[in-house]
Amino acid sequence: MKKEILTTNNLKKSYSTKAGTLEVLKGIDFIAYEGDIVAITGASGVGKSTFLHIIGTLDKPTSGEIRYLIDKEINPTKLSEQALSYFRNKHIGFVFQFHYLLPEFNVLENVIMPKLIEIETAGQRKKHSEIKDRAYEILKKLGIDKKALHYPGEISGGEQQRVAVARALFNDPAVILADEPTGNLDSHSAMELFELFQLINEESKTTFIIVTHNDAIARKCKRKLKMLDGIFLKEEV
Repeated sequence: MKKEILTTNNLKKSYSTKAGTLEVLKGIDFIAYEGDIVAITGASGVGKSTFLHIIGTLDKPTSGEIRYLIDKEINPTKLSEQALSYFRNKHIGFVFQFHYLLPEFNVLENVIMPKLIEIETAGQRKKHSEIKDRAYEILKKLGIDKKALHYPGEISGGEQQRVAVARALFNDPAVILADEPTGNLDSHSAMELFELFQLINEESKTTFIIVTHNDAIARKCKRKLKMLDGIFLKEEV
């Protein structure tokens, strides 16, 4: 039996505007399983990124429920800000269309930056060398360890996105949320990145939820959901 890792129940999100209330999500029921690769497709503006941000705990729903079932059942909307930050950093990885690498830091530093912030905040004295060793291990797995001391402006777009993936993988998250991760890549680099997702998924059972306009990639996912006007249509098989 498949193990559920994330569920939402009647998830809604609305915003108040001068023109009135804007309903973006209109009651989303969703299940992701351990080892899933789920594609979420649909036109721009239908709520795909909003949904991803909410299940990634970067935004809060107006109503409805989110449940993560990783070590134990957790409703992230019930957590304090500190506990939520810890949960997000430990269990969720993010890959966006724009890689958001810091140009003044090299590849290695970009990968370890979130971890360095975490240990400094926690007042830990864990050796930085251990963290760097872990980063090199991931970069080697992604085929870009030789670029570890290069700066983002010195590597290609596809390599920059691999660095973003390395950063997302650093804490061995159970779930990786990817918002148009191939949007700025050519078709060859896009497929290479997706094949990398597949490899990570096979090796680690990491669950991927991918918002994409790339039909070729969506067809290769284990599941495909289409969003229309804030709801999911019947799942495509």
